Amino acid sequence: MFQARLSRQALVSCLTLIALVAVNFCVFPVLAAEKARLRVENYDIDAELNPRAHKLTAKAKVRFTALDDLSAATFELHNALRPTKVTDETGKALQVERISQDNAIRVGLPDGLAKGKTTTLDFEYEGTLESADDSPVPGVKLASIGEDTSYLLYAGRWFPVSNYGINRFTATIRVTLPAHMTVIGSGTPTVTNFGESRPIAASAERPVPSSERPVLSRKKTTASNSKKTIATKKATASPDGKSEAEKKDKAPPEKTDAAQPVPGSALPRKTWTFTWDKPSFPGTIIAGIFTETKPAGTGANVHVFFKPAKQVYANAYGETAGKEFVYFAGLYSASLTPNLNLVEIPDDSVPSAWAPEIAAISSRAIQQKTNYRLLANTISRQWWGGAVSPATRDDWWITDGCARFSEARYVESAAGEAGLEEMVKDMSVGALAYDTVPLSTTAKLDYFSPEFQSVVTDKGAMILHMLRWLVGEPKYLKTMREFATKYAGKSASTADFQALAEENYGQKLTWFFSQWLDSTGAPEFKTKYTVYRLGNNKGFRVVGQIDQDLDLFRMPVELKIDTDGKTEQKRIEVVGTNSPFTIETFGRPRRISVDPDNRVLTNSKEIKLRSSILRGQGLIQQGDLAGALGEFNKALEVNKNSSLCHYRIAEVFYLQKNYQAAANAYRESLNGDGDPRWTEVWSHLQLGKIFDTTGQRERAVNEYRQAIQTNDNTSGALDEARKYMQKPFEREKAN
Repeated sequence: MFQARLSRQALVSCLTLIALVAVNFCVFPVLAAEKARLRVENYDIDAELNPRAHKLTAKAKVRFTALDDLSAATFELHNALRPTKVTDETGKALQVERISQDNAIRVGLPDGLAKGKTTTLDFEYEGTLESADDSPVPGVKLASIGEDTSYLLYAGRWFPVSNYGINRFTATIRVTLPAHMTVIGSGTPTVTNFGESRPIAASAERPVPSSERPVLSRKKTTASNSKKTIATKKATASPDGKSEAEKKDKAPPEKTDAAQPVPGSALPRKTWTFTWDKPSFPGTIIAGIFTETKPAGTGANVHVFFKPAKQVYANAYGETAGKEFVYFAGLYSASLTPNLNLVEIPDDSVPSAWAPEIAAISSRAIQQKTNYRLLANTISRQWWGGAVSPATRDDWWITDGCARFSEARYVESAAGEAGLEEMVKDMSVGALAYDTVPLSTTAKLDYFSPEFQSVVTDKGAMILHMLRWLVGEPKYLKTMREFATKYAGKSASTADFQALAEENYGQKLTWFFSQWLDSTGAPEFKTKYTVYRLGNNKGFRVVGQIDQDLDLFRMPVELKIDTDGKTEQKRIEVVGTNSPFTIETFGRPRRISVDPDNRVLTNSKEIKLRSSILRGQGLIQQGDLAGALGEFNKALEVNKNSSLCHYRIAEVFYLQKNYQAAANAYRESLNGDGDPRWTEVWSHLQLGKIFDTTGQRERAVNEYRQAIQTNDNTSGALDEARKYMQKPFEREKAN
């Protein structure tokens, strides 16, 4: 889920968010897996945001159906939000119990609710959403209200949620907040301003604010005038994305015909209404001071909402998003909606989030080099999650795995076989890092744990990668397209997917799905063979066998035989621990490779190394630095010259402020195998920071200079190096 790159900011976020996926809803529920007892059909929500006080005041009318006889109804609700009143259909007040450990509330139903019956509850609640203290996922902000940006992610449980990520619902959401802010939600919005309601057309009445102070008022403009204003500011923008006008932070506000706020009074307010009438997950609201861009020629209706500082990248990201949207529509089927809003969210939240018509990415991900991988994963959620969702928590791999492999497919289309190969290596590491629980029983795991993320996302993707190889490209594409079409707007199970795959393949695939879903482990292939010369110059015969240690294993693999002449390839059915093969070649065989194109999930020296490193990073996220060092040392036993492993060890020492040990480890990284390449520039950069911190400015400058000489700007390394060449690095003080 995370790129194998690291900057100072990325390090912090990686340690905080390594258990999350930019992928799916980005976070997962804390409640233990249990049978759902009710199904929400519809929400009607009125939410008022007070950015200055970071406060949410809301009313939610929740219509639901009992799946069992109920004496109480339980919903997840952010711990920072306090129910002030809950009433039934008759207006009778009901008792509410807060279950803090589960971020939930329990509403008593004095008269009960019989199975199959539908009723409505009215919730009134309020609270302050500013920090991550009461977040459903500890330490990660999923709902926040601020003067610059407010975001209420579905994952943040800012309204009463049932059976997160599985219970599809419709919704009408009204959001009232200061008039200068733009709101993004699922569905075409209407706005109420001065008593007038009307749809919001693209680029109509969108404010183009300063990044340094909010717009308190503006003239009413036509859509064309608004576009002209945007064009004027873009024409005068400096390289940092800000126009000269925007930099005049003390300029007096322009006099307009609109109502002006009186000093000390409340700002003018608007109400935005979003209606989503197709059962899905339309529970995300993002509001802020955005500039809207509509890239041309993308083949999709993409609107980009970036802050002024990132506006310079809006067209590039919008164009890429449009290409990816069209690519997935061609690969699977038309989306439930032709619209996509690409939105910037603050770095204090998750790397990415999605909802119907929304793809949100963090500010740090918006750089000069378009992060097309993160975009592809997030946009593919319109199909895998938005259109098709899991029937149960044990089926979660269907959406997360499909989204991850969709990312891989787009990388393959953009960067070729080499790009896919790198992605498969990444997915293999994630699939085997915590391979102790079968994929079909992952509901027993905490959904925000590294174990769940690795297995569901990466092993799920690897299952699709192997299925593609097993059944062949045409049958695989037919299966995925029919699956996306047949279950659009519905929940789907593993059994549903397997049945469709078998129908298109023409054979039973019970052995395949049982092996990869119900079991753990992966083979490590070894070969032994003998070469015989055939008489009369007819070539050579290779007789050998493939060995691996899983007794029940079955899978076709490819053998590649490099010879003096033509390279030979043959598909071999590997069954059990020993599988014999015989191959005839014209040229003398020089080398035999098993699965050279990584079609099968296998254990190898490199995978074991990187899996140990990934587990170590997970332990850092959990605060277990000693355990992390133990995992990194295991990795060194596999490859003592691993630059990546030494770099990760240095990070731990740096976090502990053990600067001498950190410096030694960064030096070891520089003297290692140089894989991956970015470890060189970042080791020099981190050494420079250590020297600055310890008062050795001349040595620090030398390291920054060597970092610049690598000409490797991974994660903005060169930008940081140039910055600290001018001004010494100062480590942030702990709160």
